[in-house]
Amino acid sequence: MTEKNDYSVKTLNGRTLKSILESPEISEVAKNAITAWDLSKEEFYDWTLDEIGEKVGWRNLSRGFSRLLEIASRGEYCYRLYSDEECVDAPQKKNVSLVHFPSDDAAADGRPFIFLVPGGGFVNVWNLTEGWPIARIFNELGYHVFILTYQVGIVGAAVAAMEDAARAFELIGKNKDRFRVDPDKYITCGFSAGGYVICLWNTEKGYREFGIHKPEACFPIYPVTSYRVFNAEEWEEDEDKDDAARSATGCTMEEACNSCFEIPMHVEGFPPTAIFVADEDELISPDHSKNLAAALKNAEIPCRLEVGPTGGHGFADGEGMCMEGWPERAIGWYENEIR
Repeated sequence: MTEKNDYSVKTLNGRTLKSILESPEISEVAKNAITAWDLSKEEFYDWTLDEIGEKVGWRNLSRGFSRLLEIASRGEYCYRLYSDEECVDAPQKKNVSLVHFPSDDAAADGRPFIFLVPGGGFVNVWNLTEGWPIARIFNELGYHVFILTYQVGIVGAAVAAMEDAARAFELIGKNKDRFRVDPDKYITCGFSAGGYVICLWNTEKGYREFGIHKPEACFPIYPVTSYRVFNAEEWEEDEDKDDAARSATGCTMEEACNSCFEIPMHVEGFPPTAIFVADEDELISPDHSKNLAAALKNAEIPCRLEVGPTGGHGFADGEGMCMEGWPERAIGWYENEIR
């Protein structure tokens, strides 16, 4: 095997981020490594993945790239969800895509696929850390994966993501034989803002609105779920909080708190749910996860809540910390207690 097509983790760790993202095999998706962020302008663009892991803390990049390059070398794997005509008046739709990570486990064809939604605060989509590396883990656990890159940087991005998800399911359904999946059997998994997207998918804004089957399970990872957690008594005094609500929902903070956007108050459409969060998360309070878990339990919907003491926000696959192995634990819970 030549160095050019050696996609092993060991080899990639010694390569620079620049050399990998500029590989022709992944030109379709490289721009969406972290959408709306030109990584070529960053100092670490010329660092090796080993150096990035040590200095920045992104330790799982080589595993994600290894699988991405391998899949890309096989042929078609990335699908735009909107036509050029549809993007004329909505340019943010140009980046909306679905990336297919098929598992090599033959038994995956009989299992639900994972519908994976990375986070990014509705400003970016972090495929680099919360997309490609996580998809590889689920592949190794025997599950096909589809990663959604959704609209960001607009008012009402979470609502727009519902349309993006519906487009994705339409594409999956039309190509179910080629993808070797049952389009009605799937598990959602999302991080941070992506966690909000998959939770909102379970409300009246999501799968029921678009006539799509209910997920078999839901895995929110350090998700946003509640606008009431954001000190709702300060609605009229804090324009930043109002802006945060508008960017996701298109509503004021008060409107978001008193509608289906307040997820813990609207859990009746949820499937069994496993939630993972770190108690020291200073960006998104663990109360978002704890409140959702309490609401699910009160509604007698099966729920598993794991609150790790360390890891903070954005722990991704949790490598090197107490959250390591959460994908295995999530799948184990689904297979042993839900399926």
